[in-house]
Amino acid sequence: QHDGIAGVSKSASTKDIKKAYRKLAMKYHPDKNPNDKDAEQKFQDLSAAYEVLSDKEKRQTYDRHGEEGLKNAGMHDAGDVFSSFFGGGGGFGGFHFGFGGDDPGGEREMPRGADIVVDLEVSLVELYTGDFIEVARYKPVTKPAPGTRQCNCRTEMRTQQLGPGRFQMSPQQICDECPNVKFVTEEKILEVEIEPGMRDGQNYPFVAEGEPHIDGEPGDLTFHIVQMRHPIFQRNGDDLYANVTISLVDALNGFSMDLVHLDGHKVHIEREKITWPGAKIRKKGEGMPNYENNNILGSLYITFDVDFPKGTLTEEEKTAVTSVLKQKSKQTPYNGLE
Repeated sequence: QHDGIAGVSKSASTKDIKKAYRKLAMKYHPDKNPNDKDAEQKFQDLSAAYEVLSDKEKRQTYDRHGEEGLKNAGMHDAGDVFSSFFGGGGGFGGFHFGFGGDDPGGEREMPRGADIVVDLEVSLVELYTGDFIEVARYKPVTKPAPGTRQCNCRTEMRTQQLGPGRFQMSPQQICDECPNVKFVTEEKILEVEIEPGMRDGQNYPFVAEGEPHIDGEPGDLTFHIVQMRHPIFQRNGDDLYANVTISLVDALNGFSMDLVHLDGHKVHIEREKITWPGAKIRKKGEGMPNYENNNILGSLYITFDVDFPKGTLTEEEKTAVTSVLKQKSKQTPYNGLE
């Protein structure tokens, strides 16, 4: 049952399982399907399936003993699983899908914790193929504590009569009394989906995973994608650039080679004519996938450098080179910056 719910095969990778869960969780989340018991049950089943399929030990237990073997396995709440992908702090409340208006009641604005922005280094390989990055978030959460505390404090203007026809208005702080709480730091694993074609500087938000507020809502956590340097490929938009150094023999005689791409596939390069230093070729469709449409791929531009031999030629060798190349000695000054 668990294998079918997530829509993936038994041999599916963890990455495929996470992608399937993320897509279906958005579809069946109770906030998106109010008063739909069928969607709510599918959401619960989906979360249980994801937790089993993504955990090696639980998956082995399920394969051996079925659902009976998982009764004491310590399964998480469906809302907690969802929040590890999207934020929201667990449960179903507070996650906004972008529909519905603002509260028209005109109530006092809820205080809110600070937003957090964190740089997340991502390799060019991950931006090309797509992947999930697990980030450990150590977050203060509220726990019950003995006693009560002042809460929801605000400043109100109070009018005081000083005498006949004389009044004075002065600010006064008014607070409610609430059950006492304390902050306890807990570890939570967040799943950041790096989609193919994502760009350097792109932001990835997690709702309500920022700093908490003791009397209000937590702020948001945003990961700022920072593309790491790659030893071979340089990215510009959806295009990739690489340099290849060849020998002088290859430059003159031609050559063939395979350039290993970011996902491991090989790009074949074959040159039969002379290749001069700085020569460029374009491989269409071998660049980065476009983020908005992964079916569109940029180009790969390869620039060739020529490794000239060191040392000195003998007179006989110089004569032979001149004879083979059929070139005379020639020097032409010019402005190379225009």
